[in-house]
Amino acid sequence: MIVLDLICEAEHRFEAWFASSQAFEQQQMARLVNCPVCNSTQIRRLPSAPYVQTGGERSTHTASKPALTSDAAQWQQQLMQALRQAAARSEDVGERFAEEARRIHYGDAEERAIRGQSRPDEIKELVEEGIPVLPVPPDEKDMH
Repeated sequence: MIVLDLICEAEHRFEAWFASSQAFEQQQMARLVNCPVCNSTQIRRLPSAPYVQTGGERSTHTASKPALTSDAAQWQQQLMQALRQAAARSEDVGERFAEEARRIHYGDAEERAIRGQSRPDEIKELVEEGIPVLPVPPDEKDMH
């Protein structure tokens, strides 16, 4: 996970977490990254301060992967576990996710927790309609 400093066209500054720089670029191209203040999708990265390792082993290598502190790693693990547990308790609607989310939002189906798959453009449309969605990365064992 990386934390990026971002800014929108209205000059609102904010931070966001991504799996990688490539993940940020893909989500930005799909217009899935938006400003939490004005909802603009015209987002760009700001220069970020480098991670500085203090204490421990010293390395002469300049390009090393920053390590999460144990507190941050534990918090991240607990958050991902809670998200995956919530997803496991939801109904899997598969590729009908966008359709079913709309039906629930507009009162045409019973309110319940659902999960499924959706294309980036469908997710963007749901968000624009005010329908809350939360992408949850798959468990590592599900990625193979």
